[in-house]
Amino acid sequence: MKRKELSSIEREALLMALLSQLLREEISSGQVLRKLRREVLGMSQTQYAELVGISRRSLSDLEADKASPTLALLNQVFRPLGLQTGLVPRNRELRKRLLSIEQCPSESF
Repeated sequence: MKRKELSSIEREALLMALLSQLLREEISSGQVLRKLRREVLGMSQTQYAELVGISRRSLSDLEADKASPTLALLNQVFRPLGLQTGLVPRNRELRKRLLSIEQCPSESF
């Protein structure tokens, strides 16, 4: 079965939905990686692992949340998806507030 090519608007909507779920702790970073690899890039684990320069097994472990990756490795595997690691509040309520901000953050202070 051939994968449906997503438009740029659909890719952005998927990315925003997944990141929102990640910040709400509804999904893991491994699940985000797997979904984006498959739905946005349409790549197999072998293809993506080769692209980012890691073994397929390492990628599998990352997607299954069985690895303890370094920040450098996370940046390496998320770079082709236009993402990088960053800082977010540990406090769940602060993360929720962050997600609810509709204006530019500098305007809300």
